[in-house]
Amino acid sequence: MTYLDHIKACNNANPARYVPFRINGMSMGALRPDFATALVSLGSDFVRDDNGEFCFAPHIVNLDDRNRVLDTATRALRDKGVIRRLHGERFDIRPTLGHDPLCQLDRSAMPYFGFRSWGVHMNGYVRKGNDIHMWVAHRAKDKPTYPGMLDNMVAGGQPAGLGFQENMIKECTEEAAIPETLSRNLKPVGTISYLYETNEGLKPDVMVNYDLELPADFVPQCADGEVERFELLPLAEVAEIVRKSFDFKFNCALVIIDFLIRHGFLTADNEPEYCQLTTGLHRNIFR
Repeated sequence: MTYLDHIKACNNANPARYVPFRINGMSMGALRPDFATALVSLGSDFVRDDNGEFCFAPHIVNLDDRNRVLDTATRALRDKGVIRRLHGERFDIRPTLGHDPLCQLDRSAMPYFGFRSWGVHMNGYVRKGNDIHMWVAHRAKDKPTYPGMLDNMVAGGQPAGLGFQENMIKECTEEAAIPETLSRNLKPVGTISYLYETNEGLKPDVMVNYDLELPADFVPQCADGEVERFELLPLAEVAEIVRKSFDFKFNCALVIIDFLIRHGFLTADNEPEYCQLTTGLHRNIFR
């Protein structure tokens, strides 16, 4: 396999099999036909327009209305077994960061509606002489998603009501016991986007990424139980794990590939698929 296989794996979706869901005339999500049927069967709050696309009914006019009907609908569909589970944390639904949220939805319900999720990921690393070593997290074996897989040092979804760096600092404390005196040195390094299909639906996700250079004597602690242990590995060893396996959680491998490019480990001279990698990390999401 190659590094590019991770990008292909994260962009496995065929949006043509989905029906658009619009809010205020904007294509914000995409529904599987069976989920769309279950949604409109709940009552009069969701409708199909003349173009065959789905939207809120005309009497649902503002953020509070949308939140109310989404909360009611997701609980009802959870009780019917259509939605597998609800998380209890809400994500903002908005077309771009320049827009105010149009509504909020439970994070576990996001792929059913095909709404874009935002998240934060952080590569923690240490310099030893001329070499870089990267902290790798081993996910807890009892996590409901991707148990036991390798992960970025710290990562998390972007909940409603928090700034991205504020959320990243919070996650650093919660997941790895990184004090704010260190996490204040987070360096924002860009985004990665992809269009992934799961058993639940579409994930047109954007990861907002950070680097954090840590002191050589700092050792992270498993603070909230989501990580079983942290391991400090030479960057070349991390790169080889990504190149030869799918041991990392599917989207975390992309965050590492981006790090390898930005820090000069992968270049146009040593990586034949360099151009495909640099463009593939930024999928033009379907809408």
